[in-house]
Amino acid sequence: MVKGISRRVIVVDSPDPKLFEQAIFILRNDALAREGVTAQQVLGEACRIARGYADGRMVRPPLWRRVPRWCYFAAAALAAVGLWAVITFLL
Repeated sequence: MVKGISRRVIVVDSPDPKLFEQAIFILRNDALAREGVTAQQVLGEACRIARGYADGRMVRPPLWRRVPRWCYFAAAALAAVGLWAVITFLL
């Protein structure tokens, strides 16, 4: 539903297009009416927030998911050889 109210918006292109295409900020009616607040400051704040959101959402997978499978097989093989060596030479 669309009402007959006009809004001011700021559209910021994404700093990382893999996450989102654009960020849309809806300004408060009194945002630019405050003393000392310029349009450049409001735009800069919107860009800063969009960058911070993109940076903060980069989640790295846990370490066990980043290690290649062949490393697990190699570690299991080394453990088996080590166990075999201990059993063979000490017993």
